[in-house]
Amino acid sequence: MDVVRQWIREARAIAVLTGAGVSAESGVPTFRDALTGLWARFDPRELATEDAFRAHPQRVWDWYAERRQALAGVEPNAGHRALAAFQARYPGRMTLITQNVDGLHQRAGSTVLALHGDLCTDCWLDDPKPCCNRRPPQPGRPPRCATCGNWRRPAVVWFGEALPEAELMAAEAAAESCDLMLVVGTSGEVYPAAGLVHQAHLAGSRVVIVNPEPSALDGLADAQVRERAAQCLPLLLED
Repeated sequence: MDVVRQWIREARAIAVLTGAGVSAESGVPTFRDALTGLWARFDPRELATEDAFRAHPQRVWDWYAERRQALAGVEPNAGHRALAAFQARYPGRMTLITQNVDGLHQRAGSTVLALHGDLCTDCWLDDPKPCCNRRPPQPGRPPRCATCGNWRRPAVVWFGEALPEAELMAAEAAAESCDLMLVVGTSGEVYPAAGLVHQAHLAGSRVVIVNPEPSALDGLADAQVRERAAQCLPLLLED
């Protein structure tokens, strides 16, 4: 911990990649953990692809609506707040990149590159026509344009979809230019997000893995902190 704290103090540019483990400490179920109860019989690809949505729009919409409802009583934890506080104290020094779609980093006050989108916002399924934005969508499960029938969908990245180009490019630039990369609460198995750690390592950055369990990226680490984010980030990031 003391060594990593010293590295953080010395670093001119820090990139942070966070995953589901950070939000799990606030009580947010992981993607697969959300497949419980009524949803336990479904494979994730039956609920998180464009084809699934087009085939069963109400089913997919209802699953995401239930996940949104589960977030209503969840608050950012000490790990989220520590990252936000560091960004506020040192503007421009830390780039926060997340695979999480729950918005907890943003609610804590962080500026974030959200690689996998935002669970709590919607977008149009197909490219919107002029009629789609003239008035609010018609209520429904899912809502739709009253004129052309275009559906609203959760603004998350589904299986088979590309990551948002602007966010990915900014994340890659941060990974290649940072002095230190903190990898927090992620298994390191989901690409292209995990590839950012490889980029940072190849560019000569120090890599610190913060995770209570082993990850697929441990072989790239200059240091490993086997602690939970909410416990150790406030200590690592304090002045």
